[in-house]
Amino acid sequence: MKKEPLCEDIAGEGCALKKVMGILGGKWKIMILCIIDNNEVVRYGDLRRSVYGITNTMLAQSLKELESDGLVVRMQYDEMPVRVEYSLTEKAHSIIPILLELKRWGEKNL
Repeated sequence: MKKEPLCEDIAGEGCALKKVMGILGGKWKIMILCIIDNNEVVRYGDLRRSVYGITNTMLAQSLKELESDGLVVRMQYDEMPVRVEYSLTEKAHSIIPILLELKRWGEKNL
């Protein structure tokens, strides 16, 4: 039986693994997903306090990218002051078990 390669063409645009790393890569995105997953719904200020060391600019940019990639839903309420909440999409929920496996691998091997 032939072994399935991680990517047929590592440098190619069609590599799904490369796409996943592009979406989840970086210093903050997995941390943001973890915090939202733990709390189900998180307000911006709570995220800012929970992700130690992140700047407002980087948090806003990461959230916009996660939203545009279909992993996070941004809900804005017309209140004063404006209230903004973030939650995970079904697409994001489907990657949580994979991230848990990576976490377990890290606990065992690192």
